[in-house]
Amino acid sequence: MRAFGYVAAKDVEHAVALLGEHGAKAKVLAGGTDLLVDLKSAADGPEVIVDISRVDELKNITIVDDGLRIGALVTHADLMRSPIITNMFPALADAAHSIGAMQTRNLGTLAGNLVTCVPSMDSGPALIALDASVTVAGPSGQRQMSLADLFVGPRKTSLKPEELLIDIVIPKENLGKPVAFEKFGLRKGQALALVNAAASFWIDRDKSAFAAPRVALGAVAPTVIRAPKAEAYLAGRKISAEAMAEAGRIAATEAKPISDFRASAEYRRDLIAVLVKRALAKAQARAATKEKELVA
Repeated sequence: MRAFGYVAAKDVEHAVALLGEHGAKAKVLAGGTDLLVDLKSAADGPEVIVDISRVDELKNITIVDDGLRIGALVTHADLMRSPIITNMFPALADAAHSIGAMQTRNLGTLAGNLVTCVPSMDSGPALIALDASVTVAGPSGQRQMSLADLFVGPRKTSLKPEELLIDIVIPKENLGKPVAFEKFGLRKGQALALVNAAASFWIDRDKSAFAAPRVALGAVAPTVIRAPKAEAYLAGRKISAEAMAEAGRIAATEAKPISDFRASAEYRRDLIAVLVKRALAKAQARAATKEKELVA
């Protein structure tokens, strides 16, 4: 590990100023669960670490005018404990629970998991299925973009060196939307996903049909992806187990899985079909449970 400087940011403005000063020579420290591994193994490390872990304004989960705002420093454990998340989007808590060990979940942040841009990340699919956006702060101010546009390739984001991801926003129109997350790994805990999947949809009560369906997949392409053909098949179609199974089969054709020492591409395609069907069924079950709670 090569020597580096260290600066603790006081707030977002200070962090952005530091990143603007040092550019590509700087790395951001939030939870540190990924960064510390990189520092030990990288041949060419950063010249300075910008520590944002004490910026309290990035640690909140709040309902705001444009939707649900999750601060960049919210940890996976925070997501699991949050009454807002567990009531409105339990799939996000499910995904958080599947990440690493307890120590990792206590330290690792949601934004940190996203900006690593690992295709098998567990936090990405459910957020993509909810049309989440991210807010990015830079020297010229703040901008918003879809979470999908953040992902460029394995370990590569669209962030500029002087920019900082400061929050994730689930849009107002999707608050309470039924969503489910499924993951399959080689063991039950502390495992990278061979495939993970998320699905969300509203229910058109008049037609008992899928409305605004979203299907997202991880670990089967260079980035987390949506399955637009599967979504188009579901849209307006009567809800049934057969439709869910067919959507899974269609989603499998949209992915680009690889064969490696953990699984073959063919096996991963089979998993996609199964996990998408399960995610859709779980989202339907959650919608039914929520409806019963409202009636009661």
